[in-house]
Amino acid sequence: MGKKVSVIGAGFYGSTTALRLAQYNIFDTVVLTDIVEGKPEGLALDINQSRSIEGYETEVIGATTTAEGAGYEVTTNSDVVVITAGLPRKPGMSRMDLIGVNAGIVRGVAENIAKHSPNAVVIVVSNPLDEMTALAQIATGFPKNRVMGQAGMLDTARFTNFVAEKLNVPVGSVKTLTLGSHGDTMVPVPSRCTVGGVPLTEKLSVEEIEDLVTRTRNGGAEIVALLKTGSAYYAPSAAAARMAKAVIEDSGAVMPVCAWVDGEYGISGVYLGVEAEIGIAGIRKVVETKLSDTELAALKGAAEAVRAKQADVQSL
Repeated sequence: MGKKVSVIGAGFYGSTTALRLAQYNIFDTVVLTDIVEGKPEGLALDINQSRSIEGYETEVIGATTTAEGAGYEVTTNSDVVVITAGLPRKPGMSRMDLIGVNAGIVRGVAENIAKHSPNAVVIVVSNPLDEMTALAQIATGFPKNRVMGQAGMLDTARFTNFVAEKLNVPVGSVKTLTLGSHGDTMVPVPSRCTVGGVPLTEKLSVEEIEDLVTRTRNGGAEIVALLKTGSAYYAPSAAAARMAKAVIEDSGAVMPVCAWVDGEYGISGVYLGVEAEIGIAGIRKVVETKLSDTELAALKGAAEAVRAKQADVQSL
């Protein structure tokens, strides 16, 4: 049977993710769905017409769905499902401002995924990310290893980019890491950041690093404020697509993602941004990395902040 990935939500994020996944040429089928009638079908037609130019064979199928669940048949037996459905932020909004409206959307989507693709690995990208990932797991009833969220990959990429620009070095020479939540309690990990193999702390002052950390934490809001309508999607879609690729190739790649933590770092029972090994079953294992005392304390603080909000989503 052919490899299949479904992307739920055909906004800028979803459509760009579908394009990236198609261009990898590792799936037989990419399904793109949306509640706006005709939009996913039109985008699929457009993407498919680029195949001969870019040299890939993956077929993209567009399908209009309804809140009641009509149209989801085309997603049946997906190996991976990426949930991008939900409202994006507007200038001045925090990710948490979206929790009420997006909870209803994500719950409905998750229930339809469980019905049509009971063995899928689910990657959630809807905001507020940590809470929506927890909600998707509850709504699907899937084992926790098969539901993860895209956060740390994006935040780490933003941090890496800011460091490279600040030092005027190739982005490939910079390694950074962010853990914790996708939001106010994001935990950048300077002790794991290097430039050309040299610790970041030898290249920049504590104040300079802190400035870049703050910019990373507000990375999404900075883009939202500039765009004025909508939010980031090029870097976020790259992150989600790479996660889906790691799943379908059963690669064992270690990536910073939002995963269920149960004992690692002395933290239990919460979805949190950590490094994890990713394969065909989703999260193979959470990878504990050595953290400084300050970083570990910040991660534990993030866990408690997220835990309180994740408890609330069960009723949404």
